[in-house]
Amino acid sequence: MKNRRKRVLVFAAGLALALSIAGCSGKKESSGAGAGAGSSGSEDGGTRQAENEIGSLKSFEAETLDGGTFTQEDIASKDVTIINFWSLTCGPCIEEMPDIAEFAKTLPDHIQLITVCLDGGGNAENAESILKEAGFEGTTLIAGTGDIRKLCGNIQYTPTTLVVDKDGNIIGEEIIGRREDLADVYTEAVNLALKGMGKAEIGDGEE
Repeated sequence: MKNRRKRVLVFAAGLALALSIAGCSGKKESSGAGAGAGSSGSEDGGTRQAENEIGSLKSFEAETLDGGTFTQEDIASKDVTIINFWSLTCGPCIEEMPDIAEFAKTLPDHIQLITVCLDGGGNAENAESILKEAGFEGTTLIAGTGDIRKLCGNIQYTPTTLVVDKDGNIIGEEIIGRREDLADVYTEAVNLALKGMGKAEIGDGEE
């Protein structure tokens, strides 16, 4: 009996470690989760107030999936940047990608949506295939240095989406987990950032 209980505990610990490494919520609407190491989730509707320790994007250089370079200057060129962090091993990430692709195509010129494939560095072909099938035509980052590397290290669950202003500051809350109402949630997050800048809001992905 003691040996059986020991085996169960070992299996549970291994499963928890595997889920942590994969970084995937495994839910269509994930509970909120901390971005720092050792943080745990809380039932708060899939969002959590972004804290200072998660990072910023003030100084970095990243490699894009198509072989280009993306830096803080590309962030500064837009009023708001939406950043979706995903992984090839995360089912909900892949399931929501068509919605992300559709939303991205509706955005005005001063708003951009990019993705970061956390495990795309050695799996470029797989990432390209998923994005192509989803219809996503925007920028995807697969590796980087500086602030983007630190930020990726603080992402504990995928998918996670952040909204960043032109100065590289994270605005509002993390959006964690796949959202059925993605367009509404993203629009609300973008409008929070725009309102803080004194700029006109967008409506449901439209100018």
